[in-house]
Amino acid sequence: MAITLNINGSAHEVDAPEDMPLLWAIRDVLGMTGTKFGCGVASCGACTVHVDGEPTRACQTPIGSVGEAAVTTIEGLSGPVAQAVQSAWQDLDVVQCGYCQSGQIMSAVGLLTENPKPDDQAIDDYMWGNVCRCATYTRIRAAIHEASSRMEA
Repeated sequence: MAITLNINGSAHEVDAPEDMPLLWAIRDVLGMTGTKFGCGVASCGACTVHVDGEPTRACQTPIGSVGEAAVTTIEGLSGPVAQAVQSAWQDLDVVQCGYCQSGQIMSAVGLLTENPKPDDQAIDDYMWGNVCRCATYTRIRAAIHEASSRMEA
């Protein structure tokens, strides 16, 4: 059954069952590999995408439940908040192995969109579901603060 998904501003027809996880449609069917598979049970955040602007775990989201919602992957992330986060990530050398970073960035953009000036506790609370095996949490927090400052300028 063909399902049309709105991903990164374009309609994509996916011939797959409705219960296929959005992650597999994005990665395997459409070839957008920026969104990563981590745990497969929505516990690590590596697969985070935005569905209508909300950070969402793609590994546990069936494509049949997405409907006409706008899906944004790391490849389609844009706008002032995204630019502030991406530049802060680069300038502060947040990435170590990098595997989790697309999910971390998607969640950070979600946080700063909701709360442009988060304190450490707000950052920890919002980002707790994004796991980094390299433990770059201190750099992630610093980059979120830096992105917040850049958004004010």
